Amino acid sequence: MAEEDRIVLTSVGVDIGSSTSHLLFSRLELERQDNRYVTVRRDVLFQSDILLTPYRDVTTIDEQILGDFVEQQYAAAKLTRDEVDTGALILTGVALLRDNARAIAELFAAEAGRFVAVSAGDNLEATMAAHGSGAVALSKTRGAVMNVDVGGGTTKVVICREGRTAELMAIDVGARLIAYDANLVVTRLEPAALDIAQRLNVSLQVGTAVTQSQLRLFAEYMVDQLLGEIAVGGCTHGSHLLRTEPLRNRRGIEHVTFSGGVSEYIYRRAERAFGDLGPLLADVFLERTPELGAPIVETSGGIRATVIGASQYTIQVSGSTIYLSAEDVVPVRNVPVVMPNIAWADEPFSPERVAASVRGALHRFDLLEARTPVAIAARWEGSATYKRINAFCAGALDAMQLHVAHGHPLILVFDNDIGGLLGLHLREELRLELPIVSIDGVELREFDYIDIGALIPTSGAVPVVIKSLIFPHT
Repeated sequence: MAEEDRIVLTSVGVDIGSSTSHLLFSRLELERQDNRYVTVRRDVLFQSDILLTPYRDVTTIDEQILGDFVEQQYAAAKLTRDEVDTGALILTGVALLRDNARAIAELFAAEAGRFVAVSAGDNLEATMAAHGSGAVALSKTRGAVMNVDVGGGTTKVVICREGRTAELMAIDVGARLIAYDANLVVTRLEPAALDIAQRLNVSLQVGTAVTQSQLRLFAEYMVDQLLGEIAVGGCTHGSHLLRTEPLRNRRGIEHVTFSGGVSEYIYRRAERAFGDLGPLLADVFLERTPELGAPIVETSGGIRATVIGASQYTIQVSGSTIYLSAEDVVPVRNVPVVMPNIAWADEPFSPERVAASVRGALHRFDLLEARTPVAIAARWEGSATYKRINAFCAGALDAMQLHVAHGHPLILVFDNDIGGLLGLHLREELRLELPIVSIDGVELREFDYIDIGALIPTSGAVPVVIKSLIFPHT
């Protein structure tokens, strides 16, 4: 790659969730700019069919059917596994359960070195949907935007302000909380649906028939609960269906966007029903849109908003002002990157504020309790006084206590030449005995995963491979 000024890669995004699974193949064109390659073009090659995620029992995904589906989609895309250079495997919901995750990983074992594997809980899935739907990009120019991702099992809501995700929420509202066959006989029933049934005094169980009026009642109840939590300018109702903390600030939202499977019905892009509440939820939403308090804007993401993120490589070389506590702390591979929204201009610039910002970023990406290394990336602003360096290091170390407790290296990445100073401060002033990797001269963003290579003896620098989840608007 080092000999080429332009590189073309074939990439695939694979999204396997509780309700649906699908793939998206892309061609990525990278161009050398200064000391790194950047993506200059992205073309969609093939969008797979949407598969209703197959199950052997209530929580066990049928990996045989899933594997056959994946092979069929590669064939339909006229690509072999060897012809795909890189990719992202995104697991959500039931797919994250240990046995399911292991079985799915085996389906992609041959790609292990080339793929980024993303385990997306509610927070990360919400964030990915907000980016994939275009809501984050829209908020740069159109004011605050709220993205409502209505899927099969849950609804994820993200408020985007000035091109960033400001806060998020997840709630048990989804199209496939109840699934039924052509005779309206219930084939699948989630715990949240049973809870709602009890509150509505409706008798419901797998194997018995449900009426259209009962299904409509369920859809109305779920939309009512959701609107109580997302109506612009409103206050939380504290719905029993909430999976996370409620939204704190719903003021000033200019537009509402939708993504997820149900959005295809809300935007009238789909008509076919799949034996679930999708069309009914959309109908009720459209009837009650005035209650949202802001106009709906149609975006292109839809059901594919999460899988739009596909891995691509960027190559950079970190500068010589870096700090490694020992040469053998690298290489490290596939380390997720978080970028805390640090208020550099705030006074006082304190460890407490830095820690809160880092924890917020870890929470947004479901990494607060991760037992794997995590890299903190930042664009340092302002002077590098002892007081500010100490505040940043102490705050970052405090926020990363769980990671540190598991013996993982503390990894810091900066865009300007400050890595060496901070690494030295952590070791000499804060007496941190754990491995430290503090590098700079690298440009990162959220949804990046990095490989940091071994030290280059002649230059004192390290090569950095960045694998990003990229979206149409980035």
